Amino acid sequence: MDDTTVEAYLERIGVARPAELDAASLAVLHRAHLTTVPFENLSLHLSEPISLETPDLIDKIVMRRRGGFCYELNGTFALLLRALGADVSLAGVAVFGEDRLGPPFDHLALIVKLPGDGGRWLVDVGFGDHSVYPLDLADRQEQADPGGRFQLIETVDGDLDVLRDAKPQYRVELRKRSLNDFGPTCWYQQTSPASHFTWSTICSRLTDSGRISLSGRTLIRTVGGSKTEEKLTTDDDVLAAYREHFGVHVDRVPEVRRG
Repeated sequence: MDDTTVEAYLERIGVARPAELDAASLAVLHRAHLTTVPFENLSLHLSEPISLETPDLIDKIVMRRRGGFCYELNGTFALLLRALGADVSLAGVAVFGEDRLGPPFDHLALIVKLPGDGGRWLVDVGFGDHSVYPLDLADRQEQADPGGRFQLIETVDGDLDVLRDAKPQYRVELRKRSLNDFGPTCWYQQTSPASHFTWSTICSRLTDSGRISLSGRTLIRTVGGSKTEEKLTTDDDVLAAYREHFGVHVDRVPEVRRG
C-alpha cells in the first residue's frame, strides 16, 4: 500500500496519520474503522463477486467507500497497519455457535505486533458487534471495553478462546495464515444456503451512542442497550438509509438469494 493509498484510507476513516503507531493510535484507528466502514454483505445480494485480491479490496473499501464482511474488512485493515509499521498476521478463527464450534476459517482476525515494545494485540474490525478496541494478547484477566468484558483464555492446543461477558465468542488459531487460506470459506459464505450471510442483507456500524443496522428492510437503532426498529416500506427509503446512515451508494435494493 503506497503513501497515496494510505492517505486515502485514513481520510476514509477520518483519522490523521499517526506520528507513531502505538497502542493509543491503534485504538483510535480501530474505533474509527468500526464507526465509518460498515459490516455488510450487500455484494452477495447484488451479484457482485467478492475478491480477496489486494487491488480489489482497496478499490471496494477505500475508493468506493463500501463495507464488507470479515475477510474484506480485516484483510484491508491489515494492509493499512502494515503500511504504518506494524507486523500483522492473519489468524483463522472458529466461531462458537449454540451447540458447537464452527470451522477454523469461519472468521478472520488479526494479530498485530506494534513497533518497538508496543505489545501484541488482537485486532478485529470485521465481526460486527464486538470489542470497540483491540484486546491485549498478553492479558489473561478481563479487559474492560465499551462492548463488554472480554477475556482471552488459552486452550489445551495453544489457541485462544475469546469470551465476551463470560460467554465464548470465538477461538483464535495463532498460526500465521495468508488471505488465500480463507478463499474456500469466503466462497462458502457467499454461496451456501447454510451460510447465514445468504439468508438476509445486513449493513451495520458502530455509532457514538451504540449501533445502527439495516437488516433487510428494518432499520435498527441501539442506544445504551435499548433497541428501536423502523420498517422501511419503499425501495427509495431503503436506498436513502444506506446512503444516510452508512455512506453506501448502490443503484438498487439488494435481492436476497440463497444458494
